[in-house]
Amino acid sequence: MAKTPAAHVQAGEREVRISSPDRVIYEATDRTPEVTKLMVAEFFATVGDPLMRALRERPTALERWPDGWREGMKLATGPTDKEGDGFYQKRTPKGAPDYLEEVEITFPSGRKAREICPTELAIPVWCAQMGTLTFHPWPVRRADVDHPDELRIDLDPQPGTDFADVVRVAGVARETLEELGLRGFAKTSGNRGVHIYVRIRPEWTFEELRHAAIGFGRELERRDGGVTTAWWKEERGERIFVDFNQNNRDRTIASAYSLRPKPGAPVSTPLTWEELADLKDPRELNLFTVPDLLADGDRWAQIDDEAYDLTPLLELWEKLPGGELNFPPDYPKMPGEPPRVQPSKKVASHWDEEGNRIGDT
Repeated sequence: MAKTPAAHVQAGEREVRISSPDRVIYEATDRTPEVTKLMVAEFFATVGDPLMRALRERPTALERWPDGWREGMKLATGPTDKEGDGFYQKRTPKGAPDYLEEVEITFPSGRKAREICPTELAIPVWCAQMGTLTFHPWPVRRADVDHPDELRIDLDPQPGTDFADVVRVAGVARETLEELGLRGFAKTSGNRGVHIYVRIRPEWTFEELRHAAIGFGRELERRDGGVTTAWWKEERGERIFVDFNQNNRDRTIASAYSLRPKPGAPVSTPLTWEELADLKDPRELNLFTVPDLLADGDRWAQIDDEAYDLTPLLELWEKLPGGELNFPPDYPKMPGEPPRVQPSKKVASHWDEEGNRIGDT
């Protein structure tokens, strides 16, 4: 069988070459037709300005699925995992075009890397050529990679909860932010969750940003019994988890207008608060439907109009009880962090008052 010739997608002022354009990336479902590699590239070009609003000047990791996504496929857990079908690309791929720009970032370990920094639409379209479905931008701009300019509130449903529960909690989050003088912008995660973004002035560290997220999560817990900030899954129950650790250095969330590796090519989609409240099934927002939604305008068109003071949330961190919470397992042990052991497996006599295992040096 003859090989399908390459196609070209117009992305701003550039034409981007797409090889194997008919490669199936998503199989057809009872809701949606199959999606090809060319269709992914054309989708990113179609949602161009809103997508670039989410990515421009930000260090961005790529979630790549070179052979497409199918049910049962897995994302590699790290660089040594050879069993994954998809993987995160945190360093600029080889063979990048000369117009691709990058920026140096520092991981929690202290190691450094050069990461893609989208500055024009041709870059995410070229990333589609490389099998990228999801963009994972840092909450910083290239001019200052150590001071975040946005808070990300990740509302993650736990077993026993559903999308309606997440939407309810998102409404509480909106009201709380407004009472604190902040404006939040909501989007679907592309799966079952909701993400709320708040632009902030780049005057705080990642540690302060994380503490602000914890403080805000605790205020949501106080207002709604269906919310938790418990890091250990065994303690969360049937509640919505506020994943505060998504605000750490090198922790990222799928960008607005990213595709997700789920049936039907779902899209992480910005919505008005009213649209979110009315949404029953986030699968309705996918590669086929989102361009029509955007015909009415980008719901995040005003997100850069004002940057807010993080102080009200840091005051919640200081005021509400609970202290420091656990960091992700790949982080070094942090000051004041509780013991990194599941509560059900912890033997009190093995730990000192500072959370260090007795006998460790």
